Amino acid sequence: MDSEQKLTQAQYKEIAYQKRMKKRAQQEAEREKERQRQLEEDEHFMHEAILQAKKAGHLLEVPIGCVIVKDGVVIGRGYNRRNTDKSTLSHAEIRAIRKAAKAVGDWRLDGCTLYVTLEPCPMCAGAIEQARIDRVVYGAPSDKSGCAGTLLNVVDNPKLMHRSEVVGGVLLSECEGLLKSYFQRLREGRSERKQ
Repeated sequence: MDSEQKLTQAQYKEIAYQKRMKKRAQQEAEREKERQRQLEEDEHFMHEAILQAKKAGHLLEVPIGCVIVKDGVVIGRGYNRRNTDKSTLSHAEIRAIRKAAKAVGDWRLDGCTLYVTLEPCPMCAGAIEQARIDRVVYGAPSDKSGCAGTLLNVVDNPKLMHRSEVVGGVLLSECEGLLKSYFQRLREGRSERKQ
C-alpha cells in the first residue's frame, strides 16, 4: 500500500510539474505576442517621426522628427527648426512636448510615449523627465549628446524624480540614413563652395 501511495504521490508531482510548465509556456507565448505587438506599434509611430524629420530636412535643418502618442493617438508632433526659428529651443522633442501639453491641457504627459528619430540631447532629456513621459523610443543613438543611455541617462535615472522606459534602435537604419544623407549633402555643398 505504501509503494502505491508513493507512486501516486510521484505521479501527482509529475502532473503538477507538467501543469506549471504548460502555464509558463503559455505566459511566455503571451509575453512574446505582446512584445511583437509593441514592436509593431513602435515601428508605426517611428515612421510618423520620420515623416516629421523629413519636414526638417526640407527646411535644410538637421532631419530630426518627433511624435508623442497617448492611447494610440498622436497628440504632439515636432521637427527640428533651430536655424529656421533662430532658437536653440526649437528641437523636435521640445516642439512636440509643447503641442502635446496643449492637447491634453496639462504639462504632465503621464501615459504618453515619445518617439524621436535621434536619441534626445541633455535639454530634451530634461524636458522629457520634467513632463513625466512614460516611454521614450528613439531610432539612432547619438554619440555626441545622447542622454537616453549613450553618454548619460537622464530619462531613466533613479536619482531623478521621474523615470521613463527607454527603447533604442527602432528603425535604426532608416533614422541613421536620414542623418547620414543630410550630412553628406552638407559636406558636398561645402566642398563645391570651396572650388
